[in-house]
Amino acid sequence: MARPHTVCRDPSPSALLGLGVVALLVGLGPRTGAAWQIAAPTVEEAPADTDSLEEDPFAPADPGEPMDDGFEDPSGEPPDEGEDRPEAKGGAKPPSSRVRPLPIDTKLNRKLRIPPALPFHMGREIAQTMHYTGAPWLVRESRQREEDCRMMLDALGVEPGQTVCDMGAGNGFYTLELARMVGAEGLVYAVDIQPEMLRMLSWRAAQEGLTNIRLILGSPIDPRLPAGEIDLVLCVDVYHEFSHPEAMLTRIGECLSPAGKLALVEFRGEDPAVPIKPLHKMTKAQVRSELEPAGFRVASEFDKLPWQHLLFFSAAPQARPERPRR
Repeated sequence: MARPHTVCRDPSPSALLGLGVVALLVGLGPRTGAAWQIAAPTVEEAPADTDSLEEDPFAPADPGEPMDDGFEDPSGEPPDEGEDRPEAKGGAKPPSSRVRPLPIDTKLNRKLRIPPALPFHMGREIAQTMHYTGAPWLVRESRQREEDCRMMLDALGVEPGQTVCDMGAGNGFYTLELARMVGAEGLVYAVDIQPEMLRMLSWRAAQEGLTNIRLILGSPIDPRLPAGEIDLVLCVDVYHEFSHPEAMLTRIGECLSPAGKLALVEFRGEDPAVPIKPLHKMTKAQVRSELEPAGFRVASEFDKLPWQHLLFFSAAPQARPERPRR
């Protein structure tokens, strides 16, 4: 299923920012790498306004205000028939007027009170969510070589027809591949708390012709997933950024199907050779100490990835409501 990857080579401000994010996380100089082995579309431009480029890519993310799809024409006028839609902030202009972005569910409960985020959870400092202007780092050319993304995907055991969730989907590096894996009879929920990330993913999915993806704007305490229906929740380098981990784990447990699993991928905190800052790494002991009190138990482990742990968790029965009958 491997496909060649097309990477933006234009030295735009967003591309330079992406390189800065690499240095921030990894602390390494520029590298050269082979072409990606995982399918993904062209890297799209981050916002072009200079004010946004001054933001810290790891500043806390703000879900923003509700919106329909985020692609309104700034002039207020609808595009003429046969013309491309205007370029959206944080995304790329589609190649054809026939391409339309997938809808984004932004129906957050704005009356729901979100408690202030604590800086630490069970003695671990909580990392800030990567800002959407750092999105190019998620689709960097060296990622397959560094993380062996294809091996990780194969280890998930995703089957056609399943319902899976890409938690913290970002601009869709894994979402699109998961959509191909579950096939036309399956479904992928792509959840993120930044609408700008979801806009990028919306265009990419449309350009790839993938319609089995539901994009959901979540909140820091609720991913807004259907109860008892998700066969696999995938969190890749995301859990350590949950600002409210207890609330999120409760919701994840509720959304899992009876045989559902939570797959946690985190950079290995035990390994000093992994060139990632300690704030963005976790040890197996840390992961277990936080998930087990929340009602999860380790179902299996996969230890062959170059830089990361892959742990599968099952939820305790009381954390999973009965799957609704159809």
